[in-house]
Amino acid sequence: MQTRKKYILLTFLASWLLLFFFGGDQLRRFAFFSGRKAEARRSWPRWTDRSLLKSFADPEELQRDGDPSLLSPRERQAAWLSVYRSSRCRMETCFNLSRCERHGFKVFTYPQERGQPVSETYGKILSSIERSRYHTLKPEEACLFVLSIDTLDRDHLSGQYVRNVDEKIRGFPLWNGGRNHLIFNLYSGTWPSYTGELGFDTGQAILAKASFDTRSFRPGFDVSIPLFPKEHPQRGGDRGWLYQDSVPPKKKYLLVFKGKRYLTGIGSGTRNALHHIHNGKDIISLTTCKHGKDWEKHKDTRCDKDNVDYERFDYQELLHNSTFCIVPRGRRLGSFRFLEALQAACIPVLLSDGWELPFAEAIDWGKAAVVGSERLLLQIPSAVRCIHPERVLALQQQTQFLWDAYFSSVDKIVHTTLEIIKDRLSPHRSRSRFLWNVLPGGLLVLPDFSTHLGDFPFYYLHHGYSPSKKFTAFIRVVSQAGSLSQPILRLIQAVSGSQYCAQIVVLWSCEKPPPPSGKWPQTSVPLTIIQGRRKLSDRFFPFGAIQTDAVLSLDEDTSLSTSEVDFAFSVWCSFPERIVGFPTQSHFWDAEQGRWGYTSKWTNELSIVLTAAAFYHRYYHSLFTEYLPAGLRELVDGLAACEDILMNLLVAAVTKLPPIKVTQRKQHKEGVAQQAECSDGAAGTPPPGQRSPSAPHPAAAREEGTDGSRRLSQRQDCLNQLADWFGYMPLVSSQLRLDPVLFKDQVSVLRKKYPSLEK
Repeated sequence: MQTRKKYILLTFLASWLLLFFFGGDQLRRFAFFSGRKAEARRSWPRWTDRSLLKSFADPEELQRDGDPSLLSPRERQAAWLSVYRSSRCRMETCFNLSRCERHGFKVFTYPQERGQPVSETYGKILSSIERSRYHTLKPEEACLFVLSIDTLDRDHLSGQYVRNVDEKIRGFPLWNGGRNHLIFNLYSGTWPSYTGELGFDTGQAILAKASFDTRSFRPGFDVSIPLFPKEHPQRGGDRGWLYQDSVPPKKKYLLVFKGKRYLTGIGSGTRNALHHIHNGKDIISLTTCKHGKDWEKHKDTRCDKDNVDYERFDYQELLHNSTFCIVPRGRRLGSFRFLEALQAACIPVLLSDGWELPFAEAIDWGKAAVVGSERLLLQIPSAVRCIHPERVLALQQQTQFLWDAYFSSVDKIVHTTLEIIKDRLSPHRSRSRFLWNVLPGGLLVLPDFSTHLGDFPFYYLHHGYSPSKKFTAFIRVVSQAGSLSQPILRLIQAVSGSQYCAQIVVLWSCEKPPPPSGKWPQTSVPLTIIQGRRKLSDRFFPFGAIQTDAVLSLDEDTSLSTSEVDFAFSVWCSFPERIVGFPTQSHFWDAEQGRWGYTSKWTNELSIVLTAAAFYHRYYHSLFTEYLPAGLRELVDGLAACEDILMNLLVAAVTKLPPIKVTQRKQHKEGVAQQAECSDGAAGTPPPGQRSPSAPHPAAAREEGTDGSRRLSQRQDCLNQLADWFGYMPLVSSQLRLDPVLFKDQVSVLRKKYPSLEK
């Protein structure tokens, strides 16, 4: 019996020990323990205790930052947390990736509801999506959805505030708690706190939002966009004030600011302190409190003098003539001043603690801006003075690149947002951060083509890559299938004789089948026949048969010699990002007509190299087909001889450089093809011989006739419609022509490298 009692006692003690060691945390939660802990906590003084702080400041003033109507930091944080309930959202948890697998990255915009107007800015955003290559009219194909409800301005004091958004979106069958939805917003919250509240439950939707706070931003899910005004252009946009790769003149001012000064409320602290750095010499800091309805009620002793000084300087002139521009926070974290400084090549000095910078997931802002701290405002002048001049120049040039690549139009802002989201869907095929931050920019580098720098024509010079040493001759044929004409037979023989030719690909753009293989000439390189769809845009389709970097685009009636081909290819190897070719045209502004003009006359200026005989990189086939929207290619297919103009505009928009003309022989044959056209050729198919590079000047004379005038008018219409789509004229004029060494010199032709060029 005694032994049993001992075992029972030992078991009881062991149970208590186990409960103490493993359940101690639970025991501490009982009122007995927590009460003692709370008692101990109450013995410490509170920071708002009147008895301790009475002689220094009113506790309400400390709690409310000078304005009793403002929320405390704790209340502000609680408001943020309540708004962003899905703060842990990631693409893997709040986005249905399977919707994007079948049809790719397609975006569906909800149809506009009757009686539900949208702001001008939101209309631009919707238009940017609808005229892009991402758009689809079928919701079942969509990977991403965009509401037709205007959510840009969620300040309930604004006249553009849309009410009852929660009720409206719950009635959408596609809403699904916000999954796979993208919500755009520029203004959130209202006076006096300006929290990130949107006034409706966003659920699991992705937010593309301006003035994003880092505490509410969901990395890898949300997108921070810039704040832009309603006047921001839909497409194109004004260029930056500093030309590419140029050195700006020495600026009059080092550091400037001109803007509103808030006397009370959120954002007032930083702007009220800006006058401390003003020296009236190379640092100009001007503020005015003359804004708002009741500014006089709150004005202080500085207001009158500040208002007078404020009127002495022009804002645009300050931007133009300063190296650095202060960009402080306003009532919200972002401001219009940010984009204004970028365009002006005035390096932004950011004073907005907690701001998630626009597109920071892709853009390295350390290369284009100075990110300061609001608490260290007085150290800004000495900090910017210490930046080396070479670093200043690099920052200025990067502001111009970023402005032109991502911010100069609503189209670019929207497309950058969509491309960042698209990259998240396939991280293994996404753009590297490097590609986003160097020319030509992330929007013009397609990861579906390649993710290796050496496969693109833009990075050879800076990274030691070089294009392949061979080219593919790509010949477009529109002849009948009965027989091959002499011009195309001679062309194939001349091109195949080039030491650099790797293969010949013939695009047969006729309804009837091509001649049998026995009818084609025997060549030393492979010859491949591809059956086309009889569309003009087919000539720039990224056919898998093209394996080399260089493509020599040819029309069937082109007349070239082997020496001309060899020389043109050697020139292209030095300029692989440009179009290099023989027949050229030019554009000009017709002031009388108020539109762009097009001419094939022989002048010193050139801006277009016709793709009837031209070298370019094969990447431009992918860019032409996959980057440009389908509607633009349909426009080209409906107009005669328009596809080469579009290709020239595309390459100029990418490189910001003109094409290059190379030497042709002095004597030319007219090269009018004798074969008949396809019996029922496609609409817009140009007549053979229309753009023969061997006879550009007789062709210009023929355009004086009725047919020539009609074709010229069509090409002018094409040029103007394309310029309207781009939003500006991308073409760049040049007077450069490259000839081989000793060309036309008084040296024996036999001693020259390309003797046939002068025969």
